[in-house]
Order: sequence, then structure tokens, then C-alpha cells
Amino acid sequence: MHIDLSGKTVLVTGASRGIGKALAKSLGRAGAEVAIHYGNSREPAVELAESLPAAHIFQADLAQPTACKQLVEAVVAHFGKIDVLVNNAGIAFSSDPAGTDEQWLSEWDLTQHVNLRAAAYLCKLLLPHYQTQGGGRFIHIASRAAFRGDTPEYLAYAASKAGMVALSRSLARAYGKQGITSFVVAPGFIRTDMAQQFIDEYGEQLVLDDLSLDRLTEPEDLAPTVTLLASGLMDHATGCTIDINAGSYVR
Repeated sequence: MHIDLSGKTVLVTGASRGIGKALAKSLGRAGAEVAIHYGNSREPAVELAESLPAAHIFQADLAQPTACKQLVEAVVAHFGKIDVLVNNAGIAFSSDPAGTDEQWLSEWDLTQHVNLRAAAYLCKLLLPHYQTQGGGRFIHIASRAAFRGDTPEYLAYAASKAGMVALSRSLARAYGKQGITSFVVAPGFIRTDMAQQFIDEYGEQLVLDDLSLDRLTEPEDLAPTVTLLASGLMDHATGCTIDINAGSYVR
């Protein structure tokens, strides 16, 4: 099946590396105009944009609501519209429950602000835009942690991803008749910079032992599914969650 995203503009948050980079590449090579959001990694974002037929970079600190609003405005000003939002940007702290209250709360709040509040606010900002143009799509990159939970050190991360699932389902139920669809892709352990610290500390074999397949999931393994969701060919699956976790959590 050939997927042609020509004429569509896609905003991918956290697109300068890891999962976001793989998704942006796939979407761009399928013909989409890609708005590459980054937080701090400007050089990789520039390199990515230069490798795609029609892409532009946009910086924003998603922990700041004003920056989220400015991001949407800048993308629309540059491309004229947004057809698909991929809420991919995320952070994760190893927060020791036995640590100080101040640090735990600070890391909890920042995790929720970036992973969940920003995702929700970007959707809120785009709803009138989607309604005016007759529809649009939200694709949220959550995690298996939203369903099976995580370790005590990653309570905030798991909670933020569970909130993202509820956000997506609510959007799908509320706005489908306006041509607005919403989906969740829930990966397991992915070989990214964020995951490398865990691999370095505990070894890759510990991760592999948790999988039913014989290799660690790569960011590129998510790209075909997200590209298909962006195309509109899966709109009747609105509200769904697609698990891509190498069989490490089966619902």
C-alpha cells in the first residue's frame, strides 16, 4: 500500500531525535510538509529539515503554555495550516520516592507539564483550526506504562502517559462528527537516547528478556503506523490505542 501525504501539514513535537525524528522522516518522505519542533537540540533539527523535501524547524519550551501557543501560531503562519498533530515530545525523570518532597514535586510537575499539559493545550489550540478547515488528526505517542504501570521511580511518567490516553479517547468521542480523529500509539522500551541511560546501567539483555521478539524496538518501528494514521485511512479506528511493544505487554 502506498501512502501519499501530499498536501498535508504535520506538526511533530520533539522531532529532533529519537522517535520524533523517525516519525518526521517517514511523514516527510510520504509527501507531507513537516513542522519539526525541538526544545534544545537545534543542530539535529536543522539537519533533519534539510534532509526532507518540505520541512521547517520551530523551537518551543513545551513546559511554558505561552510557548505552546506561539508554536501553533508560527507553524500556521509558515505553512498556512496544520492537518495533523503528533504529540511525541516527552521527558522522564528517575524520581526516588524516598527523596526530598521538593525535588519529587518539582520533577512530577515538570513531567506533567511537558508530557500531558502541553499535549492537551496543543490540542485545545488546534481544535478551532481543525473545525474551521473541516477536520484534522491528533496522534499521541504514549507508552505501555499507561496500562501496565512502571517502577516507583517513574510514577510521574506513567501517570502522564495514562492521562494522554484519556485525553485522546475524550477528543475522539467528542469531535468525531466534526471530522476530528484522535489516536494513541503506545510503545514499549525503544532504543533512544532517553532509554540509553537505563541500558548503560542495567544492560540491554535485561530489556530483551522482557520481550517476545528477539530485538529491541527501534524508533523506525513506530513510523509506518503513525504515517498510516496521519493519512486518514484509519479514521474509523479513532479513539483506539495501538500497542507497539514487541509483546512485552499484551492486553
